Amino acid sequence: MYALWIGNFATGAGASMSLPFLPLFISTLGNFPKWELTLYAGIAFSVTFLSQAIVSPLWGKMADRTGRKPMLMRAAIVMTITATLTGLSPNVWVLIFLRLLQGAFSGYVNNAYALVASEVPIDQSGAAMGTLTTGNVGGQLIGPIIGGTIAGIFGYRIPFYMFGLFMLIASLITLFGVKEDFVPPVKSKNQKDQSAFAGVKQIHVVWAMIISSMLIQAATNSINPIISLFVKELMHNSGNIAFASGIVAAMPGIATLISAPRLGALGDHIGPQKVLIAGLLLSGIAFLPMFFTTTVIMLCGLRFVVGIADAALLPVTQTVMTLDTPTEAISRIFSYNQSFQAIGSVIGPMLASAVAGILDYRYVFLMTTVLVLINLSVVLWAYRKDGVKLKLKH
Repeated sequence: MYALWIGNFATGAGASMSLPFLPLFISTLGNFPKWELTLYAGIAFSVTFLSQAIVSPLWGKMADRTGRKPMLMRAAIVMTITATLTGLSPNVWVLIFLRLLQGAFSGYVNNAYALVASEVPIDQSGAAMGTLTTGNVGGQLIGPIIGGTIAGIFGYRIPFYMFGLFMLIASLITLFGVKEDFVPPVKSKNQKDQSAFAGVKQIHVVWAMIISSMLIQAATNSINPIISLFVKELMHNSGNIAFASGIVAAMPGIATLISAPRLGALGDHIGPQKVLIAGLLLSGIAFLPMFFTTTVIMLCGLRFVVGIADAALLPVTQTVMTLDTPTEAISRIFSYNQSFQAIGSVIGPMLASAVAGILDYRYVFLMTTVLVLINLSVVLWAYRKDGVKLKLKH
């Protein structure tokens, strides 16, 4: 578990130290007008998650046959290669292709969770999952700050080389430090043919959680293609833009790290439904004022609030799915959820790039506010729908 914590930390830090500066890196690969730059940035961000959404179920099936450690090694080694080559990209199309390839072979963090869940004693699973989460979130927290400092001094290619180095470390740690006692499960023909949703009681709620995961990812990641460009505009193209972008990118991670344990305990006390709805309301309250942001400090503060909302959203959606899903179907339900999260990570940046290119960077925040309102409507509808059914049964 400690080896996987290091691997999760390396993955989170490596990815986050390079991604916030991807638009700035793309701007050095050609003389692009604003609309074209935002379009390429959106494609470069989204294409990774698009390939991940398509390929993820296939890797899941293979993990059931071969175990999770081979999947961890596959993800770490390929990401070592693709991250390093991305730093060597001669033009934007090579960069986009490498991002596509990286998404198709990624999945280190998800497989780390799956391996620990399958190996750890049931009465210690909560603590183990919490420990793994701090590794990934901790990496995402310091990654943008380190990457921003390095990019501001040495240029935008260096963080990608460091991402490759971090994944090489993760590969070695996983190879020598991770042990898996894997026994391929024996399934009957009926189990294979049965739908993953066959035994789900509150079907509308579970689907609402899956859709909610997609919309949360779309809203949260929508700013990624334009974050450094918007910070550049707020700073009037002067000062260490890369470092400031790194701080802005790190704000949600700081908030999530602080608030996630408390919000998890609150959900156990008052119920996950209330925490989820409160998180959606808080998210909308945070995104809307970003339209009127005039300084980087204001943007940092609002991004911190978004991080608190995120801490109340994604973990709660997974908790609700776990409570409402039979044990034998949890893995398949979660694979659907992961694919929908990846789809959200495609939709958000692409919509943001289109909005920013046609209108302005600020209008992206109005778009994310609309996504949050749609999400809230879906969740309320699902609870009302299944709530009526449960009352009829009683």
